[in-house]
Amino acid sequence: MPSETDPHECTWMAWPGGGYTLGDTAHEADVARAMWASVANTIAEYEPLRMLVPPREREKARRLLADDIDVHEVQLDDAWYRDIGPTFVHGRAASGGSGASGGFSPLGAVNWVFNGWGQQDWATWDHDALASGVATDVSGATRIDSPMVNEGGGIHTDGRGTFLVTETVQLDQLRNSGWTKQQVEDELNRTLGARSVIWLPRGLTRDSERFGTKGHVDLLATFDATGRVLVHHQTNAEHPDHAVSQQLFAVLSAATDADGNPMDLVALPAPTVLRDHHGFVDYSYVNHYVANGVVVACAFGDPGDDVSREVLAAAYPGRNVVQLDARPLFERGGGIHCITQQQPAAPAVSPR
Repeated sequence: MPSETDPHECTWMAWPGGGYTLGDTAHEADVARAMWASVANTIAEYEPLRMLVPPREREKARRLLADDIDVHEVQLDDAWYRDIGPTFVHGRAASGGSGASGGFSPLGAVNWVFNGWGQQDWATWDHDALASGVATDVSGATRIDSPMVNEGGGIHTDGRGTFLVTETVQLDQLRNSGWTKQQVEDELNRTLGARSVIWLPRGLTRDSERFGTKGHVDLLATFDATGRVLVHHQTNAEHPDHAVSQQLFAVLSAATDADGNPMDLVALPAPTVLRDHHGFVDYSYVNHYVANGVVVACAFGDPGDDVSREVLAAAYPGRNVVQLDARPLFERGGGIHCITQQQPAAPAVSPR
């Protein structure tokens, strides 16, 4: 699996079409559509974007999306394509999966099992469980099927074989009952080329509550353009994620990458706001998306927005940092990274 910072062929997204994502009122639905369109249109200024859209939403989506965005009509339960889409890889197709030849393939697409973030009682996934096939087929990638329940928001890689995961996601008994760390690591090696898997103990507090993912790593830490790790840093001891941040830094400080090098950590301070009307927030600047020439970053109307912009500009030199108010996304359980999925460009040179 290449780094998100490597060149992209395009970005994939899914349009909100129902359920809690659209909310209970016409106004809430309009806010959601405008948020998804804002992210999509920003990315489309820098690279091609392809959007899955439920048929009933086609007219509304087409009205809000830039003309050069490709629309693919498909039934969906929800709109978090990072989690329901495939994970694209380069190189040799993994053996043992449906459609995987074992020979060289310029592009592969790992199709995970999706079960509503661990069979959440508020989630439906009849359509979402099949949604990864759209990007797989349209891209022409070799399909690599995995028996593991996993979501794209639950993994991050430096593109050189080092992966970040959380114990509360891949080892969740309502995702992968009975699986061990070794089994998870073996499957990540088979499908994604993982050579070193760093296990973080848990996710952010709200993301671990009823309407969360149970601990996705893309709110906790990510790799920048040089392989350094940007880490969510909650400095306020009044917030329960202060303790989570301390755990993160402790684990990552003791870890090494796939080549045996110590991890180079960069603190990405959390916003100063601690609560919204639901309780402690899980606002995180880590949840940004890196595309060709741009970093699409979360803003929260907070003094921390300016600080995060400086950190991200230093972490991704040569890219514009575009901040979008992500509060409507976090209100629905995710962020900018959660609704995007990169399709990497073909490798410049094929492996021998």
